Amino acid sequence: MHRILTTVALGSAAAVAVVVPSASARPLPPLPPPSAFGTGTVNQWFPIVSGTTSTFVGTIDGVAAREVVTVTGQVKVIDGVPANVLRDRLYLEREDGEGRYLAEDTVDWYATAADGAVWYLGEDTKELDEEGHVTSTEGSWQAGVDGARAGIFMPAVPAVGQVFQQESAADAQDLFRVTAVTADTVTTREWTPLEPGVATKKVYEAGVGATLEDTVKGMAIEDERLELVGQS
Repeated sequence: MHRILTTVALGSAAAVAVVVPSASARPLPPLPPPSAFGTGTVNQWFPIVSGTTSTFVGTIDGVAAREVVTVTGQVKVIDGVPANVLRDRLYLEREDGEGRYLAEDTVDWYATAADGAVWYLGEDTKELDEEGHVTSTEGSWQAGVDGARAGIFMPAVPAVGQVFQQESAADAQDLFRVTAVTADTVTTREWTPLEPGVATKKVYEAGVGATLEDTVKGMAIEDERLELVGQS
């Protein structure tokens, strides 16, 4: 899902409340024409390679978590654009400690333009209880439906200070700022006006993609932390 997967200072005993950046994103640009996609271009910071599976482990609100993201190789045409289909499954430890259950099952749609920018075209997300019943689909959206618009998930050439809007929909309004860039990594801070006081640090590695997501809510430390442990 575009799991809420910025730079927040952690590790200090005196944690401060999350401060959401005040800078506004540049105006949401129009989605490029379909001819700008399907060119085989790969963004080094968010490479979408068919068959790739990335596994993350960590904790969410103190509960052991495991997330598995797979580039399915399928394509869905959205707003005229051929989008790559990624499946994101989040498993949480059961309350009785006896194994894990599928807590979130999400399909995300991304497309890489010829200029290298990765566009986010929506998600179909489901939250489930321990019995496998769907309890919510909040956050689901698709570009071109009910006024929703695609946004930039990762620019071709990230630079410190850039701010982008990833999505524009009633239940999905994530933004991010690029906070650090090295030869090998890009760090971003992600937030949404729909959840004041929540910020997520994400780290992307060249040729790999996301390697860390660390979310802080208010004064809490490490409410959600997932790190990449394997990719195949």
